[in-house]
Amino acid sequence: MPAHPSRIAVFDAVRADRTGPVANRLLRLAHAGELFVRREAMDLLCSLTGERPWPEAVEAALTRLGDPDEEVRRRAAYLVGHCGQPDLVLTTLGDLTDPVVRTVLAGALGPAVARLRTDRLAAVRFLAHLETLRAAPPARRPALDAALLTDAREAALHLADIGHLWGWVLYRLGRERHTYALVARLLADPATRDIGAGLAREACHNWRAAPVTLLPLLIRYHGQETTPGIADALRTASISEAARRTHGALIAGLPFTPSPQPRRSPSANPPVYDSASAAALLATKPVGIARLKHATAIFSALLDAGPLTFRQAAQLYNLTFRHPGRSQAECAPLWLRHAGPSTLPRLLALMTPHLAEYTVGESYLAGLARMGRHALPALPTVTAIIDRRTRIPVNDSTRDAEMELDERLLSAALHTRRAILTVALPRPSPRTPPQ
Repeated sequence: MPAHPSRIAVFDAVRADRTGPVANRLLRLAHAGELFVRREAMDLLCSLTGERPWPEAVEAALTRLGDPDEEVRRRAAYLVGHCGQPDLVLTTLGDLTDPVVRTVLAGALGPAVARLRTDRLAAVRFLAHLETLRAAPPARRPALDAALLTDAREAALHLADIGHLWGWVLYRLGRERHTYALVARLLADPATRDIGAGLAREACHNWRAAPVTLLPLLIRYHGQETTPGIADALRTASISEAARRTHGALIAGLPFTPSPQPRRSPSANPPVYDSASAAALLATKPVGIARLKHATAIFSALLDAGPLTFRQAAQLYNLTFRHPGRSQAECAPLWLRHAGPSTLPRLLALMTPHLAEYTVGESYLAGLARMGRHALPALPTVTAIIDRRTRIPVNDSTRDAEMELDERLLSAALHTRRAILTVALPRPSPRTPPQ
């Protein structure tokens, strides 16, 4: 939702003058008697200080680290931690006893938190050991792993998303097998089961084999005082088609729908064209057309009836070669059919760079599938998508949705590989493209 006009007005005024009356008023509101005012003022200060340094806001936040309200303290600690100098943050952290504030400050320190491996608070020690693990040589890893495991249960009292934080570091280090063994150990202890579930979920988001490996473990503990963490991890693991196929009998006994429905754009059945109706429609479109709905049905009807006219071929050429995207992916097999195998290297050079793009990859893979054996030179690129152990980086609303996009690309790549290896399309008749 768009921001309220009054909020926008405050942002505009403070951005224009950090020493002006609106900025000074906002700084004073951080100390207001009303709780909701302090919360909102601290929220605004966090947003504004994140844009560029504002020392006065950091000073105001320092005074609220002892606020009676935990949420105000959290926001103040976030501002000081992310916008204050590291030396100031370290000094402030050493002077405080509130575990909530100290954990937030430590989480904002970045690499500097590695200095705090002997801190009195488990959450801070956990963050310090985790940061140290990022750059530690393999010989040091066992000791750091043991320290993290020792502090995990107590650290989780103050450190949210501990499984996500732990799992992300292990993923960046490529420690897939260690992650699975750690999940099993954490799940086996009721006191750390939710941490293990969070780590399992992070593993499923990062590695394609994780759901197949971890889903039986998650199901084993599902009936033993099921927690929201276990339920969430199970739903995430069951997004994997391979996990559902491998463990279908186990999943069948779960008391919820395991996998979200695939998000696909609704599309009605495409209209049926004959050559006359297809030609009439193209006659209303410009030669330099860049997009055309139902292009496959339209041009297929014309190609079934005979060669394209010069104008129709020029339209198909523009749809195929001018702009990357879904239209290009849909029209490339049609251009192959029109122009013949001599154009195949150029088409594949256009298509293969986009196969792993989450926005259009499925369309390009479908285009290669329609080319069948003609797309054999693209098989190594398709196989590389299938053989990845890690998820394809995508950007969507949630980590589950991003995982689902990778699953869809994987499914499309598998279909395309089968089509290339087993489907022999009719050989295209060579025709001369427009000069």
